[in-house]
Amino acid sequence: MPMRVEYDFSKGKRGAVIPQKGKTRISIFIDNAVLDAFRARAEKAGTGYQTMMNEALRQYLSEAEQPITETVLRNVLRQEIPEYFRGTPRRGKVGAGARRRKSA
Repeated sequence: MPMRVEYDFSKGKRGAVIPQKGKTRISIFIDNAVLDAFRARAEKAGTGYQTMMNEALRQYLSEAEQPITETVLRNVLRQEIPEYFRGTPRRGKVGAGARRRKSA
């Protein structure tokens, strides 16, 4: 099949011919030292450095502290408030764990 003299790319789209599901191509700035370290580790492990960076980010996100929900906050308050008031004087009264002042 001979090449055409002219091709129509007016309806063409940029990007990969076969898009990958679940992944997005981005452009970011990474410190040279960080990139060099990932490339060296990936070469030693026999994998791609981008795959290794993705795995490191996934691991960080799975270990990162989750936001506090209303339910968690309520449970913490239920546990901590009674403990706080047991050792703190209330309304002029001395609680069980509070220190009494000595008269001089």
